[in-house]
Amino acid sequence: MTELLAAGLITALIAGLLGGGHCIGMCGGIVSALSFALPPSRRHPARIAALMLSYNIGRISSYILAGLLVGGLGQLLVGQIQPITTLLGWLATIMLVLMAFYIGQWWTGLTRVEALGKHLWRYLEPLGRRLMPVSHPGQALLIGLIWGWLPCGLVYSMLLLALSSGSSFNGGLLMLAFGLGTLPTLLVTGSLARQLTSLLRQPLWRQLSALLLLGFAIWQALPLLGLK
Repeated sequence: MTELLAAGLITALIAGLLGGGHCIGMCGGIVSALSFALPPSRRHPARIAALMLSYNIGRISSYILAGLLVGGLGQLLVGQIQPITTLLGWLATIMLVLMAFYIGQWWTGLTRVEALGKHLWRYLEPLGRRLMPVSHPGQALLIGLIWGWLPCGLVYSMLLLALSSGSSFNGGLLMLAFGLGTLPTLLVTGSLARQLTSLLRQPLWRQLSALLLLGFAIWQALPLLGLK
């Protein structure tokens, strides 16, 4: 594993962890639906945990698939136009900076990027609705596979990182790292979920998260500047 890939994996993992507040905003509704879809008599912690785990396996699987696709596209582009490697690296770095500004609430223009995926989502979202209410892990897995394509600026930022990774395998690996980073936020339920949501939406947490993301963006830019 190259140093650049290792840095990318760490960046993707941390971005997933720090973007927890954004993840709750994007996927909180479906997570709540999974938690309360079962009748009270069947709403046991183990059953709910199985639904949540299945949903997240499906969601992360979609991230990995997207990473494999864009990583392969990046590999193809690099093979045809060598200087594009640096360009893709800068694009990924810029997207990280924009995500930091978005999380810190310093600039919310990144939401316009999410509009790029709304055309596809218009066709996918009804498919997910048809699977509701969820009664078993298989349904939750399918919903996760669909919800993984929900338009999201944070996911798009990571896909640009995957695009610049140099190969399909590396792109999938980066999106796996990002997906694992989002897991702690989206696996919790009940009162713990409300407490975590409240914490992640605190201005202080937002500012610290944004500053850390900026730090990772600078770290990623160092090799592009020939300083590492």
